[in-house]
Amino acid sequence: MQRMGGVGMPRIGYHCSHEQFSPGELVRYAQIAEEAGFDLIASSDHFHPWDNAQGQAGFVWSWLGAAMQATQLPSSTVSCPGQRYHPAILAQASATLANMFPGRFTQCLGSGQYVNEHITGTGWPRKDVRQQMLRESCEVMRRLWRGEWVTHRGAIVVEDAKLYTRPATPPSLIGAAQSIETAVWMAPWVDGIYTTAQSPERDQEFVTAFHGAGGEGKPIWLKVDLSYHPDAEEALRDAYVQWRANAVGRTLSQELRTPDDCATAAQYIRPEDMTSHVRISADVEEHLAWLQGDIARGFDTIVLHNVNRSQELFLRTFGERVLPVLHADHGTQRRAA
Repeated sequence: MQRMGGVGMPRIGYHCSHEQFSPGELVRYAQIAEEAGFDLIASSDHFHPWDNAQGQAGFVWSWLGAAMQATQLPSSTVSCPGQRYHPAILAQASATLANMFPGRFTQCLGSGQYVNEHITGTGWPRKDVRQQMLRESCEVMRRLWRGEWVTHRGAIVVEDAKLYTRPATPPSLIGAAQSIETAVWMAPWVDGIYTTAQSPERDQEFVTAFHGAGGEGKPIWLKVDLSYHPDAEEALRDAYVQWRANAVGRTLSQELRTPDDCATAAQYIRPEDMTSHVRISADVEEHLAWLQGDIARGFDTIVLHNVNRSQELFLRTFGERVLPVLHADHGTQRRAA
């Protein structure tokens, strides 16, 4: 069974964190998410974890094939074209998934982080250069999905490329943006936008700005970093151990080179500082209220990332006590995939 969203019917997804869990564990969690009633699975695409305490970094493209075969859920990942991945290779990988699992794969694209992209030895371009690479990569990928022969010379280079295995319908291209400025820049040419929850005021401004810049009617995804555990001290403690490297600020985190650098940058983060970056609560009703606020602000796909280690507890609890309320609130219906 697959739950389908639509206007006024937001989808609630589960984020599979490859920095924190092995690929085999994540396939199992994806299956539990499906059983619990989540509408989709999303995943990170990392070469390194943010912090050695996280301890994992599986290859997402191998995992996606396994996870999509093991479930019937729509799936997505956020990748960075231009350095670690040539856009023609990303186009081929995503086209193959979309061919095998029609209508179930969404490709999200962003400008990346130094901790992952520097491994090819090509340096770390300025943000404006990375954005130009991203923009050109999106056009190259769309042309390849249309079956064109592509030669392109610009911020990225493609020589005589053509995809012979393509889906009947190409994947959507969702832009990943942390800043409102980037969302406005992307709005005219992406199929939708993906951001990470910050303050309610900023999130509302983000939605309004994206709509006003050419994104009206396009899907807006929100990734929510949270830590749920019925023991409030455990919820805070594990969020601190697992996710403190992400509390240093998004601009700085994009410029750190190794997991050790991330840990060094996070050395002065205190446990109590985590509540400014992660929704930490032992109260299910509080998490539900936060999510109802997100939906009211206009986000139609909300991906939940429980940053602590207690994944099965989170999935089953939210499946029993949160998802039914959100789906009932918005009349989401269940139908065969």
